[in-house]
Amino acid sequence: MSSEIDHLDEVTPDLVRRVEAALAENRPEDTRGLLANLSATGQASILEQISEAERDKLVGILKGDLDPEALTELDEEVLEDVLDQLDSKEIAAAARELEADDAATILEDLSEDERQEVLAEIPAAERADIERALAYPEDTAGRLMQRSLVKVADSWTVGQVIDYCREATDLPDDVYDIFVVDETGRLRGSVPLGRMLRTKRPVPIVDIVDPDIPSLPAMADQAEVAHVFRDKNLVSCPVVDDDGRLQGVIMVDDVVDVIDEEAEEDLLKMGGVGSDDMHADTVTTARLRAPWLLVNVATALVASFVISQFEDTIEKIVILAALMPIVASMGGNAGIQTVTVTVRALAMG
Repeated sequence: MSSEIDHLDEVTPDLVRRVEAALAENRPEDTRGLLANLSATGQASILEQISEAERDKLVGILKGDLDPEALTELDEEVLEDVLDQLDSKEIAAAARELEADDAATILEDLSEDERQEVLAEIPAAERADIERALAYPEDTAGRLMQRSLVKVADSWTVGQVIDYCREATDLPDDVYDIFVVDETGRLRGSVPLGRMLRTKRPVPIVDIVDPDIPSLPAMADQAEVAHVFRDKNLVSCPVVDDDGRLQGVIMVDDVVDVIDEEAEEDLLKMGGVGSDDMHADTVTTARLRAPWLLVNVATALVASFVISQFEDTIEKIVILAALMPIVASMGGNAGIQTVTVTVRALAMG
């Protein structure tokens, strides 16, 4: 338990200040040392908390020492800035270390020419997986899924499946479910790993398969994916095409990110921000917020005009002037409560 707590607290304000000091004093070795023992999430947190100029300098120092997983943890604005500091070979090297869905997330915001340049640096087999992921629209199940899974024929026995899992070299590191398909590749169901290991080897795998598992179409919106995982308490969920053929699997760790993203998007929209500008520069932030602020100013001016029409009444009944801030305050509080309840309702579907 203590190690988990240490991991959560690994990026402290003191560590950020020490990194900033090492960058300011041009001590690259000390900078590398400060980040050497951080997890991918920790490196991403450091990159997001320092200024853009310091971030560019830090990426220049780290280069190959930057954990590829850290790229998947970065805010979109920060990720674009980091990728600008890397050449095509360095981006390709990072993409090769990631699952196809994560690699696609990194490459999706590059220009077409830059993307093709990076893909040209990746071996054909890995490049094909990434290109298939990029072929799906952003924010769909097809983009979220990974193709690395355990898929077996419905004609196999439990013993054959176990032998296959032991001998295959391209299986994912973490396996929770075995997916069973027919001879045409259509999904017949899944078998939890624990159930399979408790079953005798001669038993046909189809005899212990669960045929009623939920599956998602490749074009399903990511919000629908998140709701299915929440409602069914899933760890993984297969993705199928229009004919029911197994295409890949979505893991819960990717869905957690989607839930955070959807909730943040809803909250920002309700707050009149439109998009996340936490890491944007001042000009971009002002441009994103200006339209909504102008609307607020316009409505405030209308309210002021209405009040001015009752100037004589207010002069005669002074207590009305004292009541106006109370009305405004209660209106603001009611608005905040409404936003809170609405966002919660959106998040819960």
